[in-house]
Amino acid sequence: VAKDLGLQLPALPHHGVRILDRGRTQYFSLHGQTGHLVTAERIDREQLCESVQQCVLRCEVIVEVEM
Repeated sequence: VAKDLGLQLPALPHHGVRILDRGRTQYFSLHGQTGHLVTAERIDREQLCESVQQCVLRCEVIVEVEM
């Protein structure tokens, strides 16, 4: 994520970069030392999507400070 946004790792907290999941559970987070998008919670496909063939989890990357 840091690379895609063109930010250096120390700058991430200063730009207010965060991951926003839709729903109650935060499934993804931003690794502070690498800037990688990582899973923050166990993802159980059967529980989330039940009988749906294509399972999609959406999240947004929020940058609070103007770049």
